[in-house]
Formats: sequence, C-alpha cells, structure tokens
Amino acid sequence: MIKLSPIILEGHGIRLEPLTIEHETDLSAAAADGELWNLWFTSVPNPEETRKYIETALAGYQAGHMLPWAVRELSTGKIIGSTRYHDVMANIDRVEIGYTWYSKSWQKSHVNTVCKLLLLAHAFDTLGCKVVGLRTDNFNFNSQKAIEGLGAKKDGILRHHAMRRDGSVRDSVMYSILITEWPSVKQHLRFRLSRHGTL
Repeated sequence: MIKLSPIILEGHGIRLEPLTIEHETDLSAAAADGELWNLWFTSVPNPEETRKYIETALAGYQAGHMLPWAVRELSTGKIIGSTRYHDVMANIDRVEIGYTWYSKSWQKSHVNTVCKLLLLAHAFDTLGCKVVGLRTDNFNFNSQKAIEGLGAKKDGILRHHAMRRDGSVRDSVMYSILITEWPSVKQHLRFRLSRHGTL
C-alpha cells in the first residue's frame, strides 16, 4: 500500500517543492501572469483566494488524499505554478495528478513534460503505484490535448461530475496510465525533453 509524504522532486531545471503557506505571494504572482483565474474551467485561484487554495490543499494532505507542490523554475528562481496528487486511493495503489497550472509565459514549454515525468516517476518507481489517473474539464481542450500528448489513455467521460469555481457543474474527461505502460510513457517523455534540449 502506497504511503505519501512531502518530498522535493527536481530535474531538468524544475523543482517541485512541497506546497506551504509561505508560497502564497509567489503563487499569486504566478497566477497573475495571464490572469489565469479568469479561465472558468480551471482551479487557478484569484489573488484573494490564494491562501484558501493552499490551506485546502494542505487540509487534503492531512486527510490523506492529496499531496501538493509548488513548481519552481530554477533558471529564474520563480514559482511558476502548482500541481498535486489527489484522489489518493492508497489501498489500491492509485493516485491522480491534477490541479495543475502554470503561468501563461511557461505554458506550451517543456515545463509540463518535466513535471509529469517527475510526478509519474515518483508515483510508479518510488511509491509503487499500479495506476496514475488524470482528469480535466470537458471544456479544457488544451488540457485534454496535453494529457493525451503524455501518452495517457482516455477512460471515458463522467457526466455532471464536479462543481467548478463559478458554481456550474462540469463533465470530467478521465485518463489513466497503467504501470505496464509506464516504461513506454517514460521513454516518450524523455524523448520529448531531448527535443527541448533539456536532457
């Protein structure tokens, strides 16, 4: 059975730091790059809600179903986003990766590939997960494309599944990667990074 604890994950110029209240100011500044909270189908907090966003993530860790990180880009030293494991089901060795967002200036760069490689490697190679899930809003087409680009398989769509920040209810597009698929996915992600010149 997997057991989660805060840990720094680092590679290819990116560091995933266990999320703390001390990240509040930097995380708010990261979200301001592109005013990401205006994207109604994402979980990005507006500046006034950043502390609550962090506190909710930390409460999820204390309850045993989340493990959140802040994403730091090492060449600038700046916090550029956040991600986490969530919906952790330790008894069946499953985690999901989500609540992922990056400053607009770092979107469509190597950052997401690096973060997913670090998170998937930790899940499969260290924690011993048997499956890693990913999900996104049915209107978040960029996220769906990014998840599919990782090599995850689409499991289906859960209709009327979760409430958005604006109070509307979304359908969730569900994906997963099995432990048997991880070697090929890892090779694919490392190849993508080599094309970015980060390996």
